[in-house]
Amino acid sequence: MSASEPHPQTGQPVGLPVPNPAPGPRPGPVTLQGRYGRVEKLKAKHAADLWRVLAGQNQVWTYIATSGPFSNFDEFAAFIAMRATLDDPYGYAIVDTSGRAIGYFTLLRIVPQNRVIEVGHVLYSPALQRTPLGTEAQYLLARYVFETLRYRRYEWKCDSHNAASRRAALRYGFTYEGTFRQHIIAKTRNRDDVWFSMLDSEWPARKANFERWLAPENFDADGRQKLSLAALNEQ
Repeated sequence: MSASEPHPQTGQPVGLPVPNPAPGPRPGPVTLQGRYGRVEKLKAKHAADLWRVLAGQNQVWTYIATSGPFSNFDEFAAFIAMRATLDDPYGYAIVDTSGRAIGYFTLLRIVPQNRVIEVGHVLYSPALQRTPLGTEAQYLLARYVFETLRYRRYEWKCDSHNAASRRAALRYGFTYEGTFRQHIIAKTRNRDDVWFSMLDSEWPARKANFERWLAPENFDADGRQKLSLAALNEQ
């Protein structure tokens, strides 16, 4: 339970005042530059790069509730072009140091008046999975949410059967909050949704752990991590 104080008239316990209760801004077409790559506004032009690393990788679409897999480039390109026009979900491409888009994710369920936002539709190609850029992209987006947009609550939700996504949420420093049973129908199947969150008060510690993990000295000559991000966030 969050901290409380007595209501000034009734004496009943109520939540503490929010220092800045004004609505937050909506996400925009920013470029977030990192050491291992960058995050930039998703555009129709990213479809060709994304298709090269996603074609035939049907397993990456299993837990995407509303789309994929795609049988040909034209269908996929139309999907990316459509997604690039939306305000919610608001899409971002994840681009490596050679300039190739190798994954994307979105900010969605955007509630400016409460300064609550979710990261979702996370689509990591095999070229992005288990790479420093995959983690750095999450760091860059979270930093944008908390430090630029000034949101208070950052959410992560996934299919309860998606063990990799559940592990990722905890590794990145999100806190498990509960399971919403029969929450949606996803591609004609039942989906129980697992909810995680990160708060603005938690971000400074999470940020420090991200930066410690991403530092070049955390990797040996073969690119293997010395400290795990999960271990840092469990401390």
